[in-house]
Amino acid sequence: MSKGNTPSTQTRRPDRAALVIAVFLAALAGLIFWDTSRLAKITSYSGIGPATIPFVIASVLLLLAAWTVFEALRGEFPARERQEFGPVIWIVGGLAAQMLTLKPLGFSIATGLLFAATAAGFGKRTLWFTIPIGIVLCLGVWLVFAGLLQLSLPAGPLEHLFW
Repeated sequence: MSKGNTPSTQTRRPDRAALVIAVFLAALAGLIFWDTSRLAKITSYSGIGPATIPFVIASVLLLLAAWTVFEALRGEFPARERQEFGPVIWIVGGLAAQMLTLKPLGFSIATGLLFAATAAGFGKRTLWFTIPIGIVLCLGVWLVFAGLLQLSLPAGPLEHLFW
């Protein structure tokens, strides 16, 4: 057997993307710990107060950050697929369109546009078909939330036809 480039003789390099994720997790845990320290001043009659659950969440995030660093240094993460930016742009564009049109056009039309953009991001690029379907589905959601549950969602010209 030759002593070439076998997996056991190759040097493993740390996974930089995983290290960045670990730093983000640790920073998020630190932020929650800092915010929780302000809540700890509020006392209650029992040992469990408003700071308990955020403290647990921050602790778990810190544990996940340490675990991610350990795994990143081992360098045994599976190979990642190449990132496709087209679908991400469709979905982010749909979110931007929804935010810009929610007030003037109402929930159904704005969220129907988001539905169509998300469908386009997943490969269904027939906007003439997905926009009306999205609007009809979102109108049904609006009718349930505004009519039955009495929740306030932005109403536009289409919603004013029904309510």
